[in-house]
Amino acid sequence: MQKLAISLAISATLLTACDNKEAEVAPAEDAKANVEAPVESNDVVADEKIDSNNPFFKAWDTPFGMPPFDSIKNEHFRPAFEQAIKHSKAEIQALAESSEAPTFANTIEAMEYGGKDLTKVANVFFNLTSAHTNPELQAISRDIGPQLSALGDDINLNPKLFARVKAIYDKKDELGLRPDQVKLLEDRYKGFVRGGAELSEEQKALLRELNKEISKLTIQFGENVLAENNNWEMVLENKEDLVGLPQGVIDAAAVTAKKRGHEGKWVFTTHRPSKNPFLIYSTNRELRDRIYNGYTHRGDNDNANDNKEIAAKIAALRSQKATLMGYKTHADFILESRVAKNADNVYNLLNKIWPAAIEQAKNEVAAMQEMIDEEGGDFKFRASDWRHYSEKIRKAKYDLDESITKPYFSLENTLQGVFYIANKLYGMNFKERFDLPKYHEDVRTFEITDPKGELIGIYLADFYVRDSKRGGAWMNSYRKQYVDQAGNFHKPIIVNVLNYPRPVGDEPTLLTFDQASTLFHEFGHAAHGFLSDGVYPSQTGTSVPRDFVEFPSQVHENWMTEPEVLAQFAKHYKTGEVIPQELVEKIQAASKFNQGFATTEYMAATLLDLAWHTIQDGEIRDADEFEKEVLSRYGLIDEIAPRYRTTYFSHIFSGGYSAGYYSYIWSDIFGADAYQAFRENGIFDEKTAKAFVDNVLSKGGTDDPLKLYQQFRGKEADPKYLLKSRGLID
Repeated sequence: MQKLAISLAISATLLTACDNKEAEVAPAEDAKANVEAPVESNDVVADEKIDSNNPFFKAWDTPFGMPPFDSIKNEHFRPAFEQAIKHSKAEIQALAESSEAPTFANTIEAMEYGGKDLTKVANVFFNLTSAHTNPELQAISRDIGPQLSALGDDINLNPKLFARVKAIYDKKDELGLRPDQVKLLEDRYKGFVRGGAELSEEQKALLRELNKEISKLTIQFGENVLAENNNWEMVLENKEDLVGLPQGVIDAAAVTAKKRGHEGKWVFTTHRPSKNPFLIYSTNRELRDRIYNGYTHRGDNDNANDNKEIAAKIAALRSQKATLMGYKTHADFILESRVAKNADNVYNLLNKIWPAAIEQAKNEVAAMQEMIDEEGGDFKFRASDWRHYSEKIRKAKYDLDESITKPYFSLENTLQGVFYIANKLYGMNFKERFDLPKYHEDVRTFEITDPKGELIGIYLADFYVRDSKRGGAWMNSYRKQYVDQAGNFHKPIIVNVLNYPRPVGDEPTLLTFDQASTLFHEFGHAAHGFLSDGVYPSQTGTSVPRDFVEFPSQVHENWMTEPEVLAQFAKHYKTGEVIPQELVEKIQAASKFNQGFATTEYMAATLLDLAWHTIQDGEIRDADEFEKEVLSRYGLIDEIAPRYRTTYFSHIFSGGYSAGYYSYIWSDIFGADAYQAFRENGIFDEKTAKAFVDNVLSKGGTDDPLKLYQQFRGKEADPKYLLKSRGLID
């Protein structure tokens, strides 16, 4: 989850923010999903055609500068974008044509703080198109995406503007700049070069066309995945088909059926809160197979939402763009600015983990086949059986049943557990507010203050699955922390979006262990945003390389399983009983169970991502054949599908993780190593927590990530702690 400000210098890369370990779409860097930058830029250039009733054309007098969601209508976005783009172009032209000698202040800072009204509308729009979209917003996105891409090209390909930046860059050592200013200048210069500033006019024209087409296709890919998610359903009419399912799952399916016009029946969908419980508990193998295939064939159905050709075209266009920019592959172009630096380093990491992971996965398959045989099952284990039989083995081997643990992980209690560690580590205090604007009735809003009672920021939590929301979980910002040109410190407004099942009747939402862990993970991203202490919006919060951004969130997952933390929040939703120590020990013992499968399915997706983005000829492939060949080359067993197949791999084809899905396991190396410091010094050791904030969470993108990490840990991250945590080595 990274963040890029919509400033004049980086409008092209408009997006992006977090994600999470299970997100369908983790925040993006392409022009379309999530945007981070100051929101309270209320000074819109006067224009006689503007609508005075449009909230984007006037100051927001809401508490904390919150977007006035109750006043913002679909029809307000298009004119607001049109005006903002027009104004940004005028700013670009004025800056490029300026007769003043270029300085850091009048050029670099001017770009950093420019485009205020574009930032204002984009922050709201792209958050809504991911969390609460509709056909009208999708239509606007299709139209605006290419315009924003073109605006980015107008900036990056403006020779006079680049000349001003280069003049400053060439004498950067003489300017007496602060370290964060040096980093901003270097990043700005590199951004222009990577944006095509040094290309010929003919090459620039081709780059514009490639960017425009890529923007259109990535938007279409994401819309197709959303449609596939929402359209697929399995309607059950007979109670016999529900055997094995917990009553809560059955009740939720009945509610879904009623909403979809099948009252009196039960409907299951490919959304995780519906699909996963069915795959775990249903004793009907044929139906498990049906829902599994529905999930793994999203976008691969030769219908209006088919993504095979779109994905292949995106990969081909990215390959052509990389060649144009002087790189061998898209991966080479992308990884140059990441911590990993190049694909060889990524492959070296994967090659250290893949053999142990695939071997462990094969052992897990053998154990499940043995269980099938012992039960008298006359069939060979297949991919759709995995969740069902792994849960049975978990219960048999560890005496751990998800139905026993879920009552201790109600959503409300788990949220309080997240707040507990935030208070212990960072001194955060949370007060729920019921008087602040929100974009959907599901959203809960919290005011966060420090021990002195001073505001840290505003936290929005959007928990429940709905058709207007993309899948997965993520963090993003409606406003980042930053300091404006007048020296005013602006506090962040941050949202966590998840897809938990809604409560049914009087029962609360009960979470699986993984779902509870995801909430801790996503708040780790939020903490990265809230504890930011920088100046420039393009550097604050989670504005760090993609393969470093997951690190703080991976660290936060560890606290959830600590007995001290579990004792604070893991309480039975009916009795209030604290989770028994015996059950805690079972959870910890089982934490390494099934890691062969989890690691292998993830790494298979990572290898697929790299394969798509290391093609060199720019040719369009047959997506299914290409995927099959790649996975066969690495020896992926038939019993495991990659976590994301090509046609619904939104991370890389409509999000910001192209050639970067490896980032989760790369970041997890830092996360496991960092948590080792807390294990050694005390999980709430004040000195260690302060060092984590001072050297990582507060720094954002103001310095080299590896340097910041070594300042915190005193050494480089050691992969052995990750491998141990997954049970892949002793």
